Amino acid sequence: MSAHQNASQWTALDLTGQWRVTKATDDSLRTSVGLDTDDTEWPLIAVPGHWQSHSMFSDESGPLLYRKDFELKKPEDGERNFVVLDGLFYQGDVWLDGAYLGDPEGYFVPHAYDITALADLDTEHVLAIGATCAPQRDKKAKRNITGVFQHWDCINPSFNPGGIWRGVRIERTGPVRIDALRVLCRDASEARANLRLTVRLDSNGEAPIRILTFVDDKVVDEQEKSVALGLNTLDWDIDIDDPALWWPWSLGPQNLTDIRIEVICDGQLSHSATRRTGLREVAVHDWIYSVNGERLFLKGANMAPTQAMLGQATTEELRRDVELARDAGLDLIRIHGHISRPELYDAADELGMLVWQDFPLQWGYARHIRKQAVRQAEEAVNLLGHHPSIIVWCAHNEPFTWDLGQGQPFDLKKFALPFIAGHQLPSWNRSVLDRWIKRAFEKADVTRPVIAHSGVLPHLPLLNGADTHFYFGWYHGNERDLPGLATKLPSLVRFVSEFGAQAIPESADFIDTALWPDLDWKHLELEHGLQYSIFEQHVPPRAFASFDEWRLATQIYQSDVIKYHIETLRRLKYRPTGGFCMFLLNDAMPMVSWSVLDHQRVPKLAYTTLAEACRQVIITADRLPIAMHPGEEIRIAVHAVSDLREDLKDAIVSATLEVAGVPQVWRWEGDIAGDDCSLVGHITITAPFAEGPLVLDLTLECGEVVATNRYYSEVVART
Repeated sequence: MSAHQNASQWTALDLTGQWRVTKATDDSLRTSVGLDTDDTEWPLIAVPGHWQSHSMFSDESGPLLYRKDFELKKPEDGERNFVVLDGLFYQGDVWLDGAYLGDPEGYFVPHAYDITALADLDTEHVLAIGATCAPQRDKKAKRNITGVFQHWDCINPSFNPGGIWRGVRIERTGPVRIDALRVLCRDASEARANLRLTVRLDSNGEAPIRILTFVDDKVVDEQEKSVALGLNTLDWDIDIDDPALWWPWSLGPQNLTDIRIEVICDGQLSHSATRRTGLREVAVHDWIYSVNGERLFLKGANMAPTQAMLGQATTEELRRDVELARDAGLDLIRIHGHISRPELYDAADELGMLVWQDFPLQWGYARHIRKQAVRQAEEAVNLLGHHPSIIVWCAHNEPFTWDLGQGQPFDLKKFALPFIAGHQLPSWNRSVLDRWIKRAFEKADVTRPVIAHSGVLPHLPLLNGADTHFYFGWYHGNERDLPGLATKLPSLVRFVSEFGAQAIPESADFIDTALWPDLDWKHLELEHGLQYSIFEQHVPPRAFASFDEWRLATQIYQSDVIKYHIETLRRLKYRPTGGFCMFLLNDAMPMVSWSVLDHQRVPKLAYTTLAEACRQVIITADRLPIAMHPGEEIRIAVHAVSDLREDLKDAIVSATLEVAGVPQVWRWEGDIAGDDCSLVGHITITAPFAEGPLVLDLTLECGEVVATNRYYSEVVART
């Protein structure tokens, strides 16, 4: 029997299901973690899950004590047993039969504890886990590395994600266990791909071992090593000839490859681990990304957690979010301020969706988290590094110490000064913490670019910034202001990773619309994120006779903001813009937010607008003014933007201007360059002396490729 054939002997004992739970008091933590505790009166709770899903703990901030009774046969000679927690929000203490095992920290980090000696004492056991996810009272100096889950204006501030949110199991291995396996694709071409493998082994003593590396069940490498007691880290490279490359969906197929590592000790399989990866190479220059040497303009969206209670999202729901992004024509999803479930990354790999992965830091943090953040950054690479879909790590989103989402109505004036100071003045978060985390990512993963922080404008002394967050038409200015800024300061639009506007969702059961127009605005602000003062500026509620009319108006306004931001940025394709990420794709819970898909995934109007603006070929024109006076003349440019790899030969473009029922037509014919923005021509428009609407229709046709667009203005008399 080969080593691989007897792998089934190490099947794990799954401890998911119903657990007993109670509030974790000093008394219960002292007396209720052993075998002799009678917990039959304790409530039952589902694991994996979050404690606020239980009716008795829906308003609870923890800590809670979980207990699970189970039977386990005694380990055989050479066998080791481990308790493995795949995810605990956010910290905890772990006991087996009253014996203390450890204090895990990190919500997405797997934690394992050797229980071999305890398992040898008996066959009946109890596992107790004290879980805590402390509310972050000082939002400017948070201590939990939980990202958006505990500080965000798109999640209810009273929400607490605490709980055992992923699986728990008893894992059986031989003398040497694979504690972590990192698989990174360093480079790839049609001729050869190179993988860097790093394994962390937990050994119960000094021993010679043999490590086998399999690629799709074929042995490609075999090594003899010696390990010492405790943790041992080994790394090596393997080459794969004539690889089947992995591509983003718009460039090619999503070929995936299984890498398996087997550790052989005394001629027997001690442990094995498998990672499914894709062979591809990522590069970036001045915010322009390429995959396998093919550059592409990234059309993306920020993605919220599939559910705020992420542990309770189904595999189908996680995959559906990725599918909805691809259906909108997007190439990229930014996992905004959190690390999601493995199923989401598997779906991205399979669907060819690129991922910008945020480390879960959002806004301000306390100084003492640095060491823990560095450790968790390394573990993030161990957990996710094999996914070909991930093309960039980002250490910190908006590293500013402002206090948002804390049950207080949004006040733009209140945050104006902190906003400016946060970009220009040195700070511990931006200047120290982010550099440490960036270095941790770079040390752990040499195959991907790393961004120290997102949303930081150019600042002294180097006047160099990061990607930019623009909210023209929401927090500042007018949504028509972006083209002018791009002309004056092109460096600010190299990559725009946030823009958008709030809109009222279709799934609005949480709003008592019968009170219109005197809705409970304060409640909607405090609990559901609605920014009333900003709506008053752009879509004032009292200007509409009904709630439905106002909701429609907010969705139309959101659509316009998204459409014209995207058109502007796509016209700047590679000169200098490398891409964008609109804000926001989805809601994690019932909210009034920037999302284009609400918490039930019912689309707002802007979802269709997003899909139209992100088609592979679009035809655009300079934006018409809101109004023109009779006799006024403007000259506008018409551009075609193509993400196709090949030129469109002999394309026909027409522009039709409807003025007082009389059409004016312009027509061009020629080639449209592939993967570029092409100037089609200019048209001069003279406003007629008759007042009324002015409509400009654009059409591009080339074989099966058809693109259309429409712009509006109004002819009004001079006053």
